[in-house]
Amino acid sequence: MNREMISAKGLRKNFGNLEVLKGVDLTVSQGEIISIIGPSGSGKSTLLRCLIHLEKASAGSIHIEGEPIVTTSAEGVVHTPHERQVRHRCRKLGMVFQNFNLFPHKTALENVTEALLVVAKQDKKQAEIRGEEMLAKVGLSDKRDTYPCYLSGGQKQRVAIARALAMGPDIMLFDEPTSALDPELIGEVLQVIKQLASERITMLVVTHEMTFAREVSDRVIFMDDGRILEDAAPDKLFTDPDHPRIKTFLEKML
Repeated sequence: MNREMISAKGLRKNFGNLEVLKGVDLTVSQGEIISIIGPSGSGKSTLLRCLIHLEKASAGSIHIEGEPIVTTSAEGVVHTPHERQVRHRCRKLGMVFQNFNLFPHKTALENVTEALLVVAKQDKKQAEIRGEEMLAKVGLSDKRDTYPCYLSGGQKQRVAIARALAMGPDIMLFDEPTSALDPELIGEVLQVIKQLASERITMLVVTHEMTFAREVSDRVIFMDDGRILEDAAPDKLFTDPDHPRIKTFLEKML
């Protein structure tokens, strides 16, 4: 049995009076590829951000490979380990954002090696070897010395994927990785993600690309209004969903 990589129970997140996550339960096993779909504003991105601790959960628990990121006592008191421990545990996660978040004054290679130098404390030569390997993995060896302003949106996103992979995460999180791209550039990014899926890297992918979700995922999660309405195999969710809200959504998307 594959080990549990992520466990979230009763996860809630409030922004002031707005409750964005309303008691989410989620488990992810090693090697699983899970797509998260649903309408805008349903809490999909917030869920990923809570898992990697970019947002602090308001209640519930999160464990990464068995180690706690946040827990809540029976009295409702939320506890987070020391920030250094949390950062160390979250290094098992790599995240790719929808808007790339590259440093504009650094080349593609420098963007990939930055965390290796600053966070992992690798020496420059070691970091550059690793960075070049990751750029090759996403098909951008020829862009190592190119600045982001000279890259297409798809190339920028592939650099962002290389940057996340460079740290050697056990789990990859993708937050709508193609939503900022022109339609003709979406395929090149999805192809890289499909390649990672074929290597059985554990992945959570928030996406609006229904064909991708259906073809690549082991499970598809549908979220709406801060809750998971269904968590099922792709064939089940896309052909015979349990909830009428999912049928309505899919009719508009497919």
